[in-house]
Amino acid sequence: MEPIFSAVSNNANHLYTLLRCIGFASKASVQITPDGIRFSVEENRVMQGLAFLDKALFTTYTFNPPTTGQDTNDVDDDEQDDIVHPQFLVSLSALLETLQIFGIGDTNLPSSSFSNPAPQSSAVGAFTNPALLLGRSCTLRYQNIGSPLSITLSESGITTTCELTTYESDDPSFGTAAGELDIPLQRDAIIMKIIMRSAWLHNAITELDGTNPTILSISASSKKEPFFALSGSGGPFSESTVEFSIDKNNNDNDFNHKPLTGNEETSSRRGKLAPTVTETFQVNPPSSMGSRVKENYRFALIRKAARAMAAATKVSIRGDIQGVLGMQFMIELGDDVNASGGNPASDGISRNVSFVDFRFVPLIDEDDGEEEDEMTSF
Repeated sequence: MEPIFSAVSNNANHLYTLLRCIGFASKASVQITPDGIRFSVEENRVMQGLAFLDKALFTTYTFNPPTTGQDTNDVDDDEQDDIVHPQFLVSLSALLETLQIFGIGDTNLPSSSFSNPAPQSSAVGAFTNPALLLGRSCTLRYQNIGSPLSITLSESGITTTCELTTYESDDPSFGTAAGELDIPLQRDAIIMKIIMRSAWLHNAITELDGTNPTILSISASSKKEPFFALSGSGGPFSESTVEFSIDKNNNDNDFNHKPLTGNEETSSRRGKLAPTVTETFQVNPPSSMGSRVKENYRFALIRKAARAMAAATKVSIRGDIQGVLGMQFMIELGDDVNASGGNPASDGISRNVSFVDFRFVPLIDEDDGEEEDEMTSF
């Protein structure tokens, strides 16, 4: 009997890189579809991380979906049984440990957060760690509904197979179609969209994290400065703010950090990043918000996306009219190409990319009126 699902990847590091980005939770919801495998994690329904392993990441990808009907004798020829996309829970921490049995590790992440914010070269040398990982293959297999998820890793003639127990959730809503229970980001009501290099976002979050804040405030305006600012507050230290300039005349490669100090000892510590950091900057708040979009989020939740910030080359930051924040990270996956993947570029470097998404629910502000007054003089 053929398994419901089986897939082979020539580079287990690709799978590890993407899944590690959402590794803040111990268990993940997994759904197998004809186009790939969807991994979803959440925290108390106020934060969600999504990683999609596209079928293009695998050299072979076979999906034989089960159907809801077992006896087709009583079904008209023109009627088809509903196709089931298997969904189950699996230990994400155990899956990550399995994928690094041969010592994969975080080969694509810098050793320090952002001591040098300049983009890293994507060229791979013969003796770099990613190059040494190219001989490692990973086979995923899911035999039947309720069966374990089997992971087989092979390297230099050594084969290791691990079977991870799959679970059904106690949540009665579990098993619905992919995307139905995601934190809703209203795509037809987006009031803020910013695309920038992920390194600068990670650098800003890392700097703010030094003051141990509890709240992250995101402020954006297309009409007055600061055009885009991140502020950390609520911690034992004073508020700190990082402002991003969108001056088109600045040199993109010129990175200046300018701390501005106030007259009072309790003045907020402010940092300003001088270069142009945004590829796209669209802020269109409704008239009720004035000219500025400003929302607050739990800093601890934003911090959980730091691995994705470090691994990604670009990030798309979107906010809807309800305050839901979406961060989509574009992650380049090296220079080897699977049989079903894309073609290498003219310089011999593949432009394989995947995306990891995060969504955050905003904190409720009980003093909206006072906040609005403060924003005008920010």
